[in-house]
Amino acid sequence: MLNTLALVVKIDQLLEVIVTTLIFVFIGLVFFAVAYAIMSRVFNIHKEIEEDQNIALGIVIGSIMLGIAFIIAAAING
Repeated sequence: MLNTLALVVKIDQLLEVIVTTLIFVFIGLVFFAVAYAIMSRVFNIHKEIEEDQNIALGIVIGSIMLGIAFIIAAAING
């Protein structure tokens, strides 16, 4: 029981933790949006996936975006 309670943030530090988390979420979303914009310039994503039904490109784009998300999450966690 004591170990579980050790992970809880104290009330006076809660606002600081929430603000820090929101800042990191915003930074992560900005990096993710920039990465998606670069990917959409390199590949014609909408045409290839929606019109040409290119499943392989959809899997590759999804994998790259997951990799970018993992990198951003690791950078945020330190």
